[in-house]
Amino acid sequence: MRRNSLLLMLLLCISSAPAQSPAQQSFDTLKTLAGEWSGKDNLGHPVQVTFRVVSGGTALLNEIVASYPADPSMKEDMISMVHLDGSRLLLTHYCGAGNQPRLAGKAANDGKTFTFDFVDGTNLSSKTGYMSRVVLNILGPDRHREEWWFVKNGKEEKSAFDLQRPAKAGELL
Repeated sequence: MRRNSLLLMLLLCISSAPAQSPAQQSFDTLKTLAGEWSGKDNLGHPVQVTFRVVSGGTALLNEIVASYPADPSMKEDMISMVHLDGSRLLLTHYCGAGNQPRLAGKAANDGKTFTFDFVDGTNLSSKTGYMSRVVLNILGPDRHREEWWFVKNGKEEKSAFDLQRPAKAGELL
């Protein structure tokens, strides 16, 4: 009888554990991107991306550094922060255009594609554009793709980055 009671108590504890929200599951999956990434954008320019889990695990920092070999003085360095807001997954992009759009994210059914769509932002003006959508697609442990949509004067431009983790010494990808 004692054994059955113990088993019943264990089952009750397991079944009463709160399930993770879809936003928390998405955030946990996105945190697996932590580390260094390199690749090229859709125009062939080199791109370096770093993801870091920060603020006690409550935020994911994404830094994109793009350089342009045709004009070495031209370099973009932008930061985005992904975090939870209750049951919402949010991305705030600190843009070179001088504004900070906020985008809400959802995972696709595959659990590996995350789409963030514009909600609101700060320092938005009719003269500057802003990021309106971001899609992060985890293609494997060492590969992912980022797509960024920028809207200005009603026109939308898409940039895409195909990225991989650099191989460690003695390792083949």
